[in-house]
Amino acid sequence: VITTRPVTVVPANFGPNSQVYVCPYCNHSISTRVETKPTTKTHLIAIGLCIFCCWLCCFCPYCIDSCQARNHYCPQCSAYLGTYSN
Repeated sequence: VITTRPVTVVPANFGPNSQVYVCPYCNHSISTRVETKPTTKTHLIAIGLCIFCCWLCCFCPYCIDSCQARNHYCPQCSAYLGTYSN
């Protein structure tokens, strides 16, 4: 009889920068790969700027870090690990 123990994955509190982490998918000790992605907040701010005739500023939210989510991925297996957003 072979028994296995269930693996419990504790969710990490990811920050804005790359972190050292053990990937629960490939079990490698890695430094996460961080990719920025616009959020709903980013799009709403841009639409608000367009509505109030700030045409030249409507792209600014896409350049501001606090309007972006940062997704953490494993560089070994490319698995999604978590998100940091302000």
